[in-house]
Amino acid sequence: MKMTLAEIALFLGGTVIGADDTIIKNIRSIEEANEGDITFVANRKYLKKLKFTKASAILVPPQTASEGKNLIVVDNPYAALGKLLARFYPLEHGRNGVSSDAYIEDGAVVSPEATIFPRAFIGKGARIEKRVVIYPGVFIGRDSSIGEDSIIYANVTVYHSCIIGKRVILHSGVVIGADGFGFASPGKDNAKIPQVGFVQIDDDVEIGANTTVDRATLGRTWIQRNVKIDNLVQIAHNVVIGESSVITAQVGISGSTKLGKSVLVGGQTGMAGHITVGDNVMIAARSGLHRDIESDQAVGGMPPVPYHQWIKLEALKLKLPEMKKTISELVKKVEELQKK
Repeated sequence: MKMTLAEIALFLGGTVIGADDTIIKNIRSIEEANEGDITFVANRKYLKKLKFTKASAILVPPQTASEGKNLIVVDNPYAALGKLLARFYPLEHGRNGVSSDAYIEDGAVVSPEATIFPRAFIGKGARIEKRVVIYPGVFIGRDSSIGEDSIIYANVTVYHSCIIGKRVILHSGVVIGADGFGFASPGKDNAKIPQVGFVQIDDDVEIGANTTVDRATLGRTWIQRNVKIDNLVQIAHNVVIGESSVITAQVGISGSTKLGKSVLVGGQTGMAGHITVGDNVMIAARSGLHRDIESDQAVGGMPPVPYHQWIKLEALKLKLPEMKKTISELVKKVEELQKK
């Protein structure tokens, strides 16, 4: 694909500084870019790399200048990069229609506009809407539904009675609707509590590889609109994750915990069950939550404390050996004074 800087600026709603007739053929990183490539600078600390890049043009934030360089000034270079990548490298699935080698049970409803690859299984009562793409090895259980324009990558499992919205992306190895971890008298009888609820995933959600979302004991486990979940995350039964929240890798959220809107959760964070996290909360990586967190806070640590306090506590850890040595010396001196 080829576009001039003028065309790219019009597409992105940006402004060209330099030769707007320059032709762009590819998008590459600032270190790897050469003539005919466009690159980007999203963080101002990397602006110093502008004078060294061989790129024909750079996406930059407002109030950026670089002599002799072609720039496209946009409000958010990283978001602009995303739009441009989608334009230059559109996603192609390689086939259309329903493969005769897919197994579709009687009573399933599959849109003729869907793309179903070989060796996919779609159970009785399932509903697959227009322009859904289902890759090989996918299992769609009975009475589940997949909304329009969703992409279900290879070896995803969607158990029975789950609801997947529109434009949802489930990456390989995702499991939706496995039983929640419910047992009576744990450590003794371990009597299984049947998990008879379901999972609801709203529109525009993306879930990373090998993440699991358990079905509810009763009612629903609910991933709301525009939530983005990284790889290797565990979402337990009856959890609710509010709109536009972001959950990074290796997070574990225990049963019946509720996250508000626009919550950002750092990697390897663990959350106890039955707690509530308010809107717009930021949680630092490797935190451990055992209590409710009110809205509009940034927290970190185990137990969680305000973020700035957590940073100070982490810094103090590096000084503990020195502090221990000093305290030991002081104790020794005190003991000597007491003897005298």
